[in-house]
Amino acid sequence: MSRHPLTKWAQRSDKVFITIELPDAKDVKLKLEPEGRFYFSAKSPDNTPYELDLELHDKVNVEESKAAVGLRHICYLVKKTEKKWWSRLLKQEGKPPVFLKVDWDRWMDEDDEKEGKVGDMDFGDMDFSKLDMGDGDDDFDVDADKLAEDDGKGDMEAEGENKANEETSAAATASSESEGKV
Repeated sequence: MSRHPLTKWAQRSDKVFITIELPDAKDVKLKLEPEGRFYFSAKSPDNTPYELDLELHDKVNVEESKAAVGLRHICYLVKKTEKKWWSRLLKQEGKPPVFLKVDWDRWMDEDDEKEGKVGDMDFGDMDFSKLDMGDGDDDFDVDADKLAEDDGKGDMEAEGENKANEETSAAATASSESEGKV
């Protein structure tokens, strides 16, 4: 019995990205039919058979579609026959199979494509002043008088601690030297 590999998908108006995650796949077979049937089979390094048989949402252009078999995954760029957004990847309605996931690394919303955004965050119309991110008067004020008082005390305490550390270090050195002579 064949297993189903983890499969991710994303789309644009004119294409669908299908990524099959199967490291070190061997005997890879891919078949794409114009009516939208996508078939994949391969074996893992331990000869476990993997298979996919998907009926895509709409018709595809087989001649302009491309596949790439890599070491970690198999990518298929499926060209749509009509330039339109699909409501889902599969023709079948309802909950998608558990092995089929959205590829958030490649995902782009329909609105983003219309605006020409390509994976880059666009904060064009965002008004940051309405976000309560704090301004210069919040928690970052420093009381100069208090800082001066603290600095004075801190310097005296630091000198005392340095002197004590020097004495402890000298005593430790003398102790280790005397142990080495015995």
